[in-house]
Amino acid sequence: MKVLLGAHDVWEVVEKGYEEPRDESTLSSTQKDSLKDSRKRDKKALFLIYQALDDDEFEKISSATSAKEAWEKLQISYKGEEKVKKVRLQTLRGEFDLLHMTETESIAD
Repeated sequence: MKVLLGAHDVWEVVEKGYEEPRDESTLSSTQKDSLKDSRKRDKKALFLIYQALDDDEFEKISSATSAKEAWEKLQISYKGEEKVKKVRLQTLRGEFDLLHMTETESIAD
């Protein structure tokens, strides 16, 4: 996902986000152009994230209003799953270590 977002030159806005000004009327034209570009890149990043997800994952982030917020929700979601995976892997390793053949068993058993 990071590669996709980086290839579209939007990873920075996903990682760092951007700040919405309180009052746009006080901005210079350069600042307004920069804000417009940041908003456009954010929406593009959010679109790319949406496109990469299945329906179940999309539901987790559908309320996000920025790419950074969507990314953070995905991180929280997957970090929890990562812990479950580690525990499951440790359990399977333990079960594997306990497996052994007795002298009376054959491979066919």
